[in-house]
Amino acid sequence: MAKANASAVTATAPAAAQSAPASWRAAVQRNLLRSWVKPLLFALCLLPFAWLLYGAIANTLGANPAEALLRSTGSWTLRFLCIVLAVTPLRQSLKLPVLARFRRMLGLYVFFYACLHLLCYAWFDMGLDWSDIVADIPKRPFILVGFTSWLLLTLLAATSPKFALKTLGGKRWQWLHRTIYLIAPLVLLHFFWMRAGKNNFADVAVYATILGFLLLYRVFKAIKK
Repeated sequence: MAKANASAVTATAPAAAQSAPASWRAAVQRNLLRSWVKPLLFALCLLPFAWLLYGAIANTLGANPAEALLRSTGSWTLRFLCIVLAVTPLRQSLKLPVLARFRRMLGLYVFFYACLHLLCYAWFDMGLDWSDIVADIPKRPFILVGFTSWLLLTLLAATSPKFALKTLGGKRWQWLHRTIYLIAPLVLLHFFWMRAGKNNFADVAVYATILGFLLLYRVFKAIKK
């Protein structure tokens, strides 16, 4: 009888071990589906903007606030790009399909911070002189690359609503939004050229590693398929 009980305990132990991750995932899924999660994420994504706005008003951005705003908005664009590209690997590796519901909002925040970055360049560097801006874009390669990235992000943002998916059709919409894999290296190249002026490549190496891993993950997944 004792042997039978011991066998039963041994048999149920692996089943319990297997159900633990499943129950954890189910709990996370349930919590991430709650109505307050999206507004909370929206507010959290606005925090960098709020901090920069406060710094500009309170004059706490250092000796050169214009440069601080330009560089910070560029860095946050790149950070949100990394976050967006991390959604799919996290969703697949953790088996949490619910993460997909946040991807569109995070993608629009990439565009939001890219617009702020472009505005800082147009305002602080060029004094909102549009003729000078148009002449400057093709003249400097890093500006051209950055502006091209912004144009592509604009296209993705414009086609992010659900009606655009219905209008374009699933396959066309998917192919269009795969340009994010082109935008990522372009943004990184723009960031590299911005840092090259001051020989500061530490951040570039970090972002290059993150983006390289996130893009290679997709390559390996595609090869597997």
